[in-house]
Amino acid sequence: MDVTDLRIALFSGNYNYVRDGANQALNRLVGYLLRQGASVRVYSPVVKEPAFPPTGDLVGVPAIAIPGRAEYRAPVMIPPSIKRDIKRFAPNIFHVSSPEILGHRAVSLARRWDKPVIASVHTRFETYFRYYGLAFLEPLALAAMRRFYQRCDAIFAPSESMAQLLREQRMSYDVGIWTRGIDQEIFRPDRRDLAWRRGLGIADDEVAIGFVGRLVMEKGLDVYSDAIDQLVRRGVKHRVLIVGEGPAGDWFRNRLPQAVFAGFQAGPDLGRAVASMDMLFNPSVTETFGNVTLEAMASGLPVVAAKATGSDSLVAHGVSGRLVRPGAIVGFADALQHYCENGDARAAAGEAGRKAADRYGWDAVNQELVDGYLRIIRQRQAGSRAPRQSPLPYTD
Repeated sequence: MDVTDLRIALFSGNYNYVRDGANQALNRLVGYLLRQGASVRVYSPVVKEPAFPPTGDLVGVPAIAIPGRAEYRAPVMIPPSIKRDIKRFAPNIFHVSSPEILGHRAVSLARRWDKPVIASVHTRFETYFRYYGLAFLEPLALAAMRRFYQRCDAIFAPSESMAQLLREQRMSYDVGIWTRGIDQEIFRPDRRDLAWRRGLGIADDEVAIGFVGRLVMEKGLDVYSDAIDQLVRRGVKHRVLIVGEGPAGDWFRNRLPQAVFAGFQAGPDLGRAVASMDMLFNPSVTETFGNVTLEAMASGLPVVAAKATGSDSLVAHGVSGRLVRPGAIVGFADALQHYCENGDARAAAGEAGRKAADRYGWDAVNQELVDGYLRIIRQRQAGSRAPRQSPLPYTD
């Protein structure tokens, strides 16, 4: 069996209606699979005006808007018509990308039809509750996720640090790696554009501390703002450059009125924006990989990030940036001040990050998951099955 024999049914809670790192990775994966001769059919909620065109065949599933986050859709079921569509497609493996209703129903369907199923892990959903005053629900979320992932034949994490966390949480017997790649034509140091910076009011000799991503509280916007406040109180000269949009945009603008907000950027424009920063500050603990961290490194920037899943596998502390205990405001401010005041340190860390990012090519990355598909199918054909129960104990 090889890649041309693969028939993959992919289930995603958000394939293309809101742009984020997870669904862009899935679209790149589908594009690679199709180029290699595999067959893929994608099942996900759809909207009239998606953020970008889908790669491959996309079949819409019923969904409702999520209260308080209306830009997102919550799938509610796999109706009989969709089940018939899946049956006609005749997949030989299921791939689920998030532990919500659609994912659960797809796993149940795969097990009913005796098909292997794998899950890719894209974000730390259990941590989201911390940002909305609901931290007490985190143990319940972990238990629900454990039940979901243990019903799959294997799960794939985007970084070794995330894979290790999943093992410690007893999420699966079989944890593989499907990391993320970088478009090295877009993210590179020579995309830096001082004229573009000047147009935003940032002088050539000002040190721009960047943020890239959706403006949502779970990205650590409160920690980001508090650390910048520390720099202001210390009298450290800097500018803040924010790239992205999102529902917390007004909150962030009010919190950092001195910052420059460049709005949403994509493709070469995003590459220009990132390279035109002087460092990236990423305090988030919700990422499983940290696409923006890798993009900044490829652009020659030092990275100050939370020592958490994702960045912990990318940033070499003291070499390509600084890793700081999550939520440690003073520690983040110290790291930012170091790079604000030391141009040689910025240049050395940026060059180290650029070299480290060279090994992340999308085709090689996606081939790792193709190899994982084939391995899981072979194991199933040899008689290996995912456990029917959830026998893995978990203790804090």
